[in-house]
Amino acid sequence: MQKVNLKDYEYTLPEGRIAKYPLEKRDHSKLLQYRKGQISHHHFYDLPQFLEEGTLLVYNNTKVIPARLIFQRETGAKIEIFLLNPVQPSTVIPEIMLATFPVTWETMIGNAKKWKADEILKGRLTVQNKEVILEAKLIDRDKRWVEFSWNSSKIPFVDIVETSGEIPLPPYLNRKAEESDKDRYQTVYSEKEGAVAAPTAGLHFTEKTFEELRQKGIQEAQVTLHVSAGTFQPIKVDDVTLHPMHSEQIHLTKKTIQQLLENQNQTVAVGTTSVRTLESLFWYGVKLLENSGTDFHVEKLFPYKDREKLPSKSQALQAILDQMEKEGKKEIMGETEIFIFPGYEFKMIEGLITNFHQPGTTLMLLIGSMIGNDWKSVYEEALEKDYRFLSYGDSSLLWL
Repeated sequence: MQKVNLKDYEYTLPEGRIAKYPLEKRDHSKLLQYRKGQISHHHFYDLPQFLEEGTLLVYNNTKVIPARLIFQRETGAKIEIFLLNPVQPSTVIPEIMLATFPVTWETMIGNAKKWKADEILKGRLTVQNKEVILEAKLIDRDKRWVEFSWNSSKIPFVDIVETSGEIPLPPYLNRKAEESDKDRYQTVYSEKEGAVAAPTAGLHFTEKTFEELRQKGIQEAQVTLHVSAGTFQPIKVDDVTLHPMHSEQIHLTKKTIQQLLENQNQTVAVGTTSVRTLESLFWYGVKLLENSGTDFHVEKLFPYKDREKLPSKSQALQAILDQMEKEGKKEIMGETEIFIFPGYEFKMIEGLITNFHQPGTTLMLLIGSMIGNDWKSVYEEALEKDYRFLSYGDSSLLWL
C-alpha cells in the first residue's frame, strides 16, 4: 500500500467558483473530457458522441430524502435533527422508510444543549389530508439516537419525512434549501428513497439525454447506494488510511449483475457513488471466492490486502450470481466502506462521469487514483475556463 500525501490532492477553490444554484437547463452544464492526457471542452448534451455503441452506463438511482427535520420547543428555541443512519426497527433503509410505527435513527442534532432530558419535541403536519402529530424523543444523547413516533398507523415514515423535512443541501452552499431544490437536488431517475446527499454527477441528465443515448445503442444499468453525510467529510489526519469511512448501504438486482457480467464493452460509471458500488461488488465476489464469509460488507481497506492472485471481473461476478442462486435471491443488499485512493486498481470501469470536488477529500483521492497527477491539469484548466464547481456545478468525463 503506497503512502499518500494529502497535500498532493489539495488546491485553492475560490468561493466564487462554487455553484450555489443549478443552471436553468440541466444538460447545458459544461463537460470537460479527459482522455490519455488530452483535455477537451464541451457541454453535457454532447455526451452521447463520446460513448461508443454498446457502452454500459451505470447510474445510482438513490433518492434524497428531506433528512433535515426542524422542531420548535415551547420556549421558541429551534432544534434541528439531521437523519444519518436507521437504528430500529431495522437498519435497512428501504424497510425503515416504510415503517408505520416508531422508528429510531442515529442523527446529528443542532442546538442539542437546549434539548432537555425526557423532553418530547412535537410538530404538527398534514399528511394524506390528515393532521398528524410527530414526536421526537432523544433516547441516547451520547449516540445521538432519536425516536420518532406519530399518531397514525397507516402513514409510513417516508411520507412523514417528505412532508415535514427539508432537503439537506451540502454545507458548502451556505444557504437554506428552497422550494426549487426539492426537484433540482434530485436526478431525473431517482427512485429509491434513502440518501442524505445527491449523487450529483447524475443531476445533468435529462430525458432527452437518455433518449439520445439509447438511440446510439448505449446500454443502461441501475444500482442503488444511499449516499451518507460522510461524503462531505474532509480528511483531518496525515495518514489518509486512518480516515473514518462511513458505511453506506447498497442494493443490487440479479438483472444488474447479469448485465455487468455479460457486458463486453466499456463500462462508464455515473458518479463516484456508482464507482464505489461497482468496485465493492467486485470485492464481494472476491470475499466469496476466498471463503471470507457470505455477508456483503466491504471494509475500507479490504482491497489493499496482499494477495498472490485476484479473480477476473467475470469470475467475481459469477461467484455472486452463484451465491444468489444458492440462496434463492433475486436481489442483494450490502454495505460498503470502500476507500479508493491512489494505488488502487479499478476492476469494473473504464470511464467516470463526475463533477468537480472539494480539495482534500476522499473524492479527490478517488479522482487521483483514476488519472494520477493529471488531476492537477484538469482542475487548473477547469478553473481557468470558468467551470462551476461542486454539487450544482459542471461535469467531467474521465477515462482510465
